[in-house]
Amino acid sequence: MLKTELTQKQIVTQQMVQSAAILQMSAQELELYLQDLALENPVVELEEAPPQEDLQQMELQRKIDWLEEADYQNRAYYQEDRTAAGSKEDAWHSSDAQEQSLSEYLRLQLLPGTYSRQDWRILEYLIESLDARGYFTDGIRTAAEVLHVSEEKVKAMLEVIQGLEPAGIGAADLRECLLLQLRGRQEDTWLAEKIVESYLGEMGKNHLKEIARTLHATREQVQEACRMIRSLHPKPGSVFYTGESPGYIRPDALVLKEHDSEATFRIIIREGISGTFRISEYYQALEKETDDPETRHYLKAKLSQAFSVARDIETRKITLYRVVGAIVNRQSGFFSGSENHKKPLRLSDLAEDLEVHESTVSRALKGKYLQCSRGVFPLRYFLTGVAVADRESDEGQTPEEVKEAIRKIVEAEDKRKPLNDGEIQARLAGQNIHIARRTVNKYRQELGITDKAGRRIW
Repeated sequence: MLKTELTQKQIVTQQMVQSAAILQMSAQELELYLQDLALENPVVELEEAPPQEDLQQMELQRKIDWLEEADYQNRAYYQEDRTAAGSKEDAWHSSDAQEQSLSEYLRLQLLPGTYSRQDWRILEYLIESLDARGYFTDGIRTAAEVLHVSEEKVKAMLEVIQGLEPAGIGAADLRECLLLQLRGRQEDTWLAEKIVESYLGEMGKNHLKEIARTLHATREQVQEACRMIRSLHPKPGSVFYTGESPGYIRPDALVLKEHDSEATFRIIIREGISGTFRISEYYQALEKETDDPETRHYLKAKLSQAFSVARDIETRKITLYRVVGAIVNRQSGFFSGSENHKKPLRLSDLAEDLEVHESTVSRALKGKYLQCSRGVFPLRYFLTGVAVADRESDEGQTPEEVKEAIRKIVEAEDKRKPLNDGEIQARLAGQNIHIARRTVNKYRQELGITDKAGRRIW
């Protein structure tokens, strides 16, 4: 009796693990998973997609095409209007462009007016020095010598590039690439970082027991850390166009603005191959009719697996739909185009809205992208912390909103008598943005704005 109960618990545990894994998969990962499943499980059928003549499918495809055209060939991430940035940037946005390179993608994330002429020169050099993997292998000293600037300046600009998407860009080698991606995650990554730093070779040889013993961790903890590492992209630059074959991000969700309303949106989850997932009726009938116990046992197990996967796919679709809906509801101004900046939004806010655990939301966000009229965004892009709470309301300002306020204050100052950080802090307080002076200093440096002395015009 005890053995049966334990076996049932194991089955439930396996189902929970499978459900969490499928929820966490991106559209591409789910497609590969189902293709592998269909190869090893004969009751799984991946039917061909319905013909293009289907009117509903044609309408959906028309909207997808419109989004992609508006987004200049599936350009990733939101970019502000840059019509004043000059003809060079206009060339990047040309509708004649059929692909997007890594260098173009990185430049589009750098806001004009944020960096000095020297900064741009260094950034351009570093971007063009990245290899096909997205690595910077020339070395800081070499770049400093070529550009006739200090190594500290090159290092600071390299850190700017390493802060861009895709995560891991600008690393010197594989270890740094993986570490950059791990440090950008919200979950605890200390064990994974230790393995990357010192035990990649052992991990490659699957010496997990030795790693666990050395790092005083359990075998399960090491296995989970290794799974996390394997989910990272070792060559973040390789997905971009190199002149040979284009690589596009395939969004998991579409957000379409309804024609008759600026604040009403339609959400479409792109199912891809998961929408063609079927369970063979032939094998379902055979399992009931066969007199061979071994055949019945085998088919029962395979059918059970297939039905379990089907349920998990449907759960993934519903959860993803609800998560995207909660994001759109919270960031409606951004999607309608009436606001340039996102509102403060934390993982816990979405979990509270949906009445689910934060881990469920985190898995639904992982590795997935959303496409709207403003571009293609990773779902985690819409998570934005609160830099400072508003004393007159329950809302607050995001770091990017505070940085934008600082930038405007500096632009408007008298350059003969530029403001120090304390004076900028006071100007912000006048806008009901109350932050510490050291935070002003931090954000100013992140914007690439020099101190008072560096901005003074004599």
